[in-house]
Amino acid sequence: MNQHFKSVILHHTSATDLYEKEVIQELWSGYGKISRIKLLGSSIDSVIVKHVQLPKSKNHPRGWNTDIGHQRKLKSYQVETHWYQNYSKISKARLPYCLAIESHDGEVLMVLEDLDLAGFPLRKHSLSWAEMTICLKWLAEFHASFIGVEPDGLWNIGTYWHLETRPQELEILEDKRLKNAATSIDQKLNECRYKTLVHGDAKLANFCFSHDGNVAGVDFQYVGGGCGMKDLAYFIGSCLNEKDCERLEQQILDSYFEFLQAALDEPNQELEAEWRSLYRVAWADFHRFLKGWSPGHWKINSYSERITREVIENI
Repeated sequence: MNQHFKSVILHHTSATDLYEKEVIQELWSGYGKISRIKLLGSSIDSVIVKHVQLPKSKNHPRGWNTDIGHQRKLKSYQVETHWYQNYSKISKARLPYCLAIESHDGEVLMVLEDLDLAGFPLRKHSLSWAEMTICLKWLAEFHASFIGVEPDGLWNIGTYWHLETRPQELEILEDKRLKNAATSIDQKLNECRYKTLVHGDAKLANFCFSHDGNVAGVDFQYVGGGCGMKDLAYFIGSCLNEKDCERLEQQILDSYFEFLQAALDEPNQELEAEWRSLYRVAWADFHRFLKGWSPGHWKINSYSERITREVIENI
């Protein structure tokens, strides 16, 4: 870490010194890292620092070393800094507080609350139903916070798999029927009457759990406008096998909408009816991306294939 960024952290935490305690995660394709920084002489024991640097060489894990991907990634970090500066405090759903954001010499520094210290030290690789409902409540509260909010400075249409940002994956998609229906599926979601801000990457790995049954969300690079069902379908696909996705579908929707109605300023049955009808459309939208991006991915299963066929027939 350069001296300028170090001084920024010291200033905003009133620390006298600091050191990198651990690297939590290398950012995708060599764009920097997320670290836990130990603070000395401060009332805060540690912070999480997301340090974004342009990679010396492009090294995408799946070979997508293109300018399109590079520009998408750059914008994602611009979106995340704008999100923390202008939107994050509105959220009813728990997320890390932002202590500072600094840009310098083409690099970006985000200084964030350490959620482990805040009481969210647990990471899960699988969930019980009770744990899943905690995440459904988080999503519902997040979406309820931003109904009708314009995504100024964010992605106009949220999620990292949005069709407009993934022309290469669409081009090589071998499922011709799905390829031909991709634009119609995208339009169906984009033209919904009730829009919110979606998290855009609401997978299980981006949730931090407490010991007492609460959860916080992280990673806001793909926040943007859209239908909340995009987050819900993507989240469910990240933590359930195909059998449970199908078996629990109605229960998942009922629980999510119960939380959503409770979190809204006033109940809105029209919103619920519209979004319920778009759950499987959102599922098919992600399935379209996945089949082009990684045709052998474990999430491509008979449930997703059947749902997608139904959506295409009814679109």
